[in-house]
Amino acid sequence: MERPNAWKTYDADRLAELERITGDYREFISDNKTEREVCASAVKLAQAAGYADLADCVRGERPLHPGDKVYAVNRGKSLLLAVIGREGLEAGVNILGAHIDSPRLDVKQNPLDEKDGLAYLDTHYYGGIKKYQWVTLPLAIHGVVAKKDGSVVDVRVGEDPADPVFVITDILPHLGREQAEKKAGDFIDGEMLDLLVGSRPLVVEEGDDAADRPVASYFLNIVADKLGCDEEDFLSAELEIVPAGRARDMGADRSMILGYGQDDRVCAYTSLLAQLACEAPERTAVTLLVDKEEIGSVGATGMTSRFFENTMAEILELAGVEGNLALRRCLANSRMLSSDVSAAFDPSFPSVFEKKNAALLGNGLAFNKFTGARGKSGSNDADAEYVAYIRRVMDEGDVRFQTCELGKVDAGGGGTIAYILAEYGMQVIDCGVPVLSMHAPWEAVSKADVYEAYCGYQAFLAQA
Repeated sequence: MERPNAWKTYDADRLAELERITGDYREFISDNKTEREVCASAVKLAQAAGYADLADCVRGERPLHPGDKVYAVNRGKSLLLAVIGREGLEAGVNILGAHIDSPRLDVKQNPLDEKDGLAYLDTHYYGGIKKYQWVTLPLAIHGVVAKKDGSVVDVRVGEDPADPVFVITDILPHLGREQAEKKAGDFIDGEMLDLLVGSRPLVVEEGDDAADRPVASYFLNIVADKLGCDEEDFLSAELEIVPAGRARDMGADRSMILGYGQDDRVCAYTSLLAQLACEAPERTAVTLLVDKEEIGSVGATGMTSRFFENTMAEILELAGVEGNLALRRCLANSRMLSSDVSAAFDPSFPSVFEKKNAALLGNGLAFNKFTGARGKSGSNDADAEYVAYIRRVMDEGDVRFQTCELGKVDAGGGGTIAYILAEYGMQVIDCGVPVLSMHAPWEAVSKADVYEAYCGYQAFLAQA
């Protein structure tokens, strides 16, 4: 049972729309490489589309009616958008849920070190990475520095062509025999992921405090000049190390996109677009863009927080649907697509895939009935009735889709936020864009799959 390649089905108009949407997507992920940046840009797009801040509605006790659009931000790192439908909220809502964090390196709180005339920032990797993939790449620093006076300084260095970039060094092959004899996971130790940030010493008099760390002191002078921050301010900074450079069209046919953070911003962006395109739906349409999925969805900005539940309670209250029981009914009657990427079949590594149950690049939006590991551990396993329902929605929406598993049964596995929403009793299934080289600094997707994800998410919000 083979699904057709989506590229074979497009006419000139569909191809033009595909190129427009994927071109905008390529620019979006180039400009937004952290969860804070994605959230801020998504809010701007939502405001331009007529969405109002839910907090303002709550303060003003402004009632919500069908067609009203609202958004809520959680600490600048996660976001909920909703457009109120004509059907009562107790009947449930349609939810798209994606995460906007990606594997990266985080700068430690006390990071600055000088060793043998070179200045470094110590890092701690975030999420599942192959550490050896992060050496010798041009790297950029994105994030914020929060100061004691309450001000927050935005940091973004390494993206403008005029900016310097940074790097993590590796040993030359001539001296790397011992390294080459190690297992791949041991090539680079986590504490070796130090970011090289300078080599020029500050010229000072003997006895000056900076004499002990002249290169680090020169770096700190630059930090003070450019950001108005001192070394103590690193204690309350969130600085993320990401690959420098913009996403690019890939392949001689320009059929793919190569870029950082496509897990899971490819699903986040297409979900956002589908939400913004949704006008006056029958059922209320909700899109969730959340943080911390790569480390278990924990914390105040992750899916396991009460942000979603509390925000839905506020929406119900303003829509005139009061009480905890009404909220429980709304959540239990809801339907969700857990919008997260899946592993694309890679012909270079066929042994870890079972091909007829693998997602193929270019074959459209990929549905995972279950994820988890080995015996489906940690998985949400969608019921057959919901899978059949989703099939009908996709077919009626003329969406190219495929079904898949994340590799062979005993090859490994993975998870998404699906199981967390399923705890409310709602129907949930995983679906997203197939990705090559997932969790690498540079990941690849098919433009056709990006486009079909947008179409599929739009069909779900409008028809499900």
